[in-house]
Amino acid sequence: MSQGLAFLPPADLARSVMKLLILLVAWCILLVLYWPLALLLLVLAPVLWLLALPFRFALLCVEAVFALLRALLFLPVRLLGGGK
Repeated sequence: MSQGLAFLPPADLARSVMKLLILLVAWCILLVLYWPLALLLLVLAPVLWLLALPFRFALLCVEAVFALLRALLFLPVRLLGGGK
């Protein structure tokens, strides 16, 4: 999951900034061409983000369970020195 822009490597930071700039330019073009839809997107974006939060939390929990299962399955291999 994302931990904020401050913790990203420089390449990932540049990619995130570029995505943000492209999104901003696309929104500005939409504002010029069809401003009611642009304003609707501006209002609905936080609502959609709030609706997506429980699903993101569920995904985090599922990833944690799979990581735990993987660690338990590979524990004997690590103890016997299979990862040398």
